[in-house]
Parts: sequence; structure tokens; C-alpha cells
Amino acid sequence: MNYCTVCGHPLQVLVPPGDNRPRHVCSHCGEIHYQNPKLVVGAIPRWKNQILLCRRAIEPRLGWWTLPAGFMENGESTVEAAMRETWEEAGALVEIGTLQALIDVPAIQQVHLFYRADLLDLNVAPGEESLETRLFPIRHLPWDELAFETVRAALAHHLRHPRHGVLVKTLGRRPAPPSA
Repeated sequence: MNYCTVCGHPLQVLVPPGDNRPRHVCSHCGEIHYQNPKLVVGAIPRWKNQILLCRRAIEPRLGWWTLPAGFMENGESTVEAAMRETWEEAGALVEIGTLQALIDVPAIQQVHLFYRADLLDLNVAPGEESLETRLFPIRHLPWDELAFETVRAALAHHLRHPRHGVLVKTLGRRPAPPSA
């Protein structure tokens, strides 16, 4: 970030008074531009003993399988985001159940949330970000073709604890503790 979104002046990186981390600060108007992790929200859509996956039509990991998930939008809840992403990527209507996984990915400033979801019907179709959608029997999930470690971790936990028990995990490096 180079310029203030409030007044357009150049930014400095410094620790503001009362804070403990370097931030982008405008030397002209004093605006502090916080950069916080983005939420990626998705579903683990089930139909009996099958799980719906989408083959990615976009980078990163074009052509690999994933759960329907994406960035949460302003003004929506995490449940609404999971339902929207499932509709956009798989054309699937779902009833959202319990939270299954909360996975911190500090290296890319993201937090991934995956909810258990029940498909309401079998009318599914790939959206713009999917090449195809497919119901996989649990015994035949394409583990070696999954796009992301967060998807792998969420699915593995879901198979061990399908109705309860939230996986809380951090992938990659842990952030440094705040300096005093």
C-alpha cells in the first residue's frame, strides 16, 4: 500500500501511538490503514455417503478438486457466505449445519471456515469458477488431487467427526508475538 485512500498522500510504515505493530499511516491526515486477514468460507456438501467437490476453473490450482468456498463478502454472515459460495461454484442448494473446521493460514493472511452442509437436491452444475462438479463416495475422495491443504484437513476431520467437533488448526508459520 503506497497512498492513503482517504486523502491520497503517501503512506509511512510505523508503529502508531498505542499500537504494537507496524501499520501503514498517512503522515498528512493521520489515517491508519489496518490490514487484517481475509475470511475464506465454504461448505462440505453431503448427499448420503457422498461429498460434492468442484474442479477449479481458476488459479491457483486450476484443474484440482476443492470444496465450494471463497472469500466472504461485506454484509453477509459466514453461513450466508458458505451458502452463496456453494451456489456460485456448484449450483447447489444446501442446508448449513455445524462448523467443522477453522483453519488459520497466517502466511497468506487468511482464515478458512468450513461448515457441514446437506444437499437439498441433486440439481448441481459447475459455476464460472468450476470446470465440473461431482459427488464422490467417501471411500473414493481424490485425496491426491485436492487443491489445498485446508480442504484436505477439513475433509479429514469431517470424516472422523461428521456431526460434531470443530477442528481448530494453524497451517504454516505462526505469527511473531507482539513486541513490548
